[in-house]
Amino acid sequence: MLPAARWASVAALVVLTAGAPAASGDRERAVVKPATDFTKAEAYEAMSGGAATSRKAVNADAFSHSSANLPFSQELDFKVGNGFFRRLWVSSPASTRSADGLGPLFNARSCQRCHLKDGRGHPPRANWPDDSAVSMFLRLSIPPETEAQKKLLAELRAPVIAEPTYGTQLQDFAVQGIEPEGRMHITYTEEPVSLSDGTVVRLRRPAYTITDLAYGPLHPQTRVSPRVAPPMIGLGLLEMIDEADIVRSADPEDADGDGISGRVQRVWDKEAGKPALGRFGWKAGDPTVRQQSAHAFAADIGLSNPIVPAHWGDCTAAQTACRTAPDGGTMPDTDNPTADGMEASEKILALVTFYARNLAVPKRRDVDDPQVLAGKKVFYDSGCAACHRPKFVTRTDPARPEHSHQLIWPYTDMLLHDMGDGLADGRPEGLADGREWRTAPLWGIGLTKVVSGHTFFLHDGRARNLLEAILWHGGEAEAARETVRNLPTKEREALLAFLNSL
Repeated sequence: MLPAARWASVAALVVLTAGAPAASGDRERAVVKPATDFTKAEAYEAMSGGAATSRKAVNADAFSHSSANLPFSQELDFKVGNGFFRRLWVSSPASTRSADGLGPLFNARSCQRCHLKDGRGHPPRANWPDDSAVSMFLRLSIPPETEAQKKLLAELRAPVIAEPTYGTQLQDFAVQGIEPEGRMHITYTEEPVSLSDGTVVRLRRPAYTITDLAYGPLHPQTRVSPRVAPPMIGLGLLEMIDEADIVRSADPEDADGDGISGRVQRVWDKEAGKPALGRFGWKAGDPTVRQQSAHAFAADIGLSNPIVPAHWGDCTAAQTACRTAPDGGTMPDTDNPTADGMEASEKILALVTFYARNLAVPKRRDVDDPQVLAGKKVFYDSGCAACHRPKFVTRTDPARPEHSHQLIWPYTDMLLHDMGDGLADGRPEGLADGREWRTAPLWGIGLTKVVSGHTFFLHDGRARNLLEAILWHGGEAEAARETVRNLPTKEREALLAFLNSL
């Protein structure tokens, strides 16, 4: 029998052992307590996704493997879901009846075009026509103008009020015969920031304009928010964090006086027909992986589906040619048993959702490296762990044993935080105001270069490396940012080594 001092490790072992009984509540709380010993790695720290963690080689495909504990019988569903995730959709009508329905307006022809290798998107390297900005787009909305619109927002039945002509998203591509809505242009200005050791970091501040508007001027109060595609790993595990564990961390009035006042996002669950905890997206705008997948099908590719059944995607009533264009769901397809009148049928949506839920988090590297351990201590001491919460134990669902009761290390509290003026987009979404963002998970962040071929971070990719990303933090994270800015060189390098080990 192991000594009593090892009981927290035993609890972790229970979490990771298939078929073992659940650990007690007290043991679970002990397992997820913040680290206090930085002389060695914690038990199971390398297994970022619990038993679902991928142990495969670290290469460009590191984000594309299935949950390691997925039964063999479900591997086919994962692979078929991957096929639909990678499918290049075509416009209607087409001979490929089960793959038509693209657009009429769209941002990409496939999920994979934005989430290349299931990884992180990036801002364009140049403005149109020299770069197509496929993995980045602009969200659009306006302030509510009528009592009915105010009621929609108040009841959480809509997260935003769409721009009346261009909808909720600028689509910069269109099928033949339809005009794209417009083009995003970015300009950067550099702002120097001095570190305590004399190093000068030049941050780049982006400014966004929309050119080539095809359907008339934008509403004068249009709010614009840029978004790059986030990495896809670990979504099923994040979905399985118990809501009570997320809510428990919220402190909207900063009652403990630590300067951190995370808030819960609430959004409309279209299938449940009621508000639910927001978990996914830069402002936690979707409650489930399935709903997020459905919204991406509709807005990004222009595909109708069981959750968003409109065959014209994000086309507005002002875009009559788009609304009346041929679509891929109006004609019955007797050769396709999955057809149900939707361009992305229930079967397709279910398979893509399964795929997205089961993209595994890679195993961590160098958890015992002395510099990484030193950097982990800096991460805690500087206050980063207050929002980037290291670990959770997921809830249990008999229908999803691969995600159930796992000790995971996502480094997020799943809450909204005020990130200051520097990162503010001025565009509220649901309960999130124009300065708030959901804490981004950090697992896998050190493999961004390997998988995605770049190191652009934050919601709009303005940061060209992890240090720049940290230096953009403000608001509730300002104290942590200043601590990092004033670190001795050796400690700053250790912090970056720790982040790159995630």
